[in-house]
Amino acid sequence: MTKSVLLVGVGGQGTILASKLLTTGLLEAGYDVKMSEIHGMSQRGGSVSSQVRYGEKVYSPVIEVGGADVLVSFEKMETLRWLEYLKPGGHIISNNFRIDSIPVLTGAFVYDEKGVDAELEKLNAVVLDAAKEADQLGNAKVMNVILLGSLVKMMELEDIDWNKIISENVKPKFIDMNIEAFELGKSLIK
Repeated sequence: MTKSVLLVGVGGQGTILASKLLTTGLLEAGYDVKMSEIHGMSQRGGSVSSQVRYGEKVYSPVIEVGGADVLVSFEKMETLRWLEYLKPGGHIISNNFRIDSIPVLTGAFVYDEKGVDAELEKLNAVVLDAAKEADQLGNAKVMNVILLGSLVKMMELEDIDWNKIISENVKPKFIDMNIEAFELGKSLIK
């Protein structure tokens, strides 16, 4: 059976790196994997999404509306923006992190943070403070790997050698911190 994971965020949050690590791990575990990514003005804080589908045989990298088993959001408003892609009974991991978009910064749009939080609670989303956790590890940039660790635990993919995948795909001086971030992310899922 094919599983579909939608990772969404804002440019610069490491969404694409997290999805590449996920894809590499799944390929090494013997799954057929298809990945597609969309960079919407990603360098300027625009929306970024990455779709990862895996299973015995995957025919398309594209997740249809209502087709994602898991939605992982690196920014909480993005969770709601991409919600229509989640299948009924699907799971949500949302980073409790806010980034104001250009329309919010210019005053054309109001970011209703309380409304977003209330909606996430109604959806039974797993809301993580990955940014705060990353800061406590000493590097805000590992927030994406914390979220990846949480996803791996939720999807029961822990038997893959993630330490090897991380070691082969991040700069040598950041390997230990990323492995620590990954393990921390797994520990956040009960």
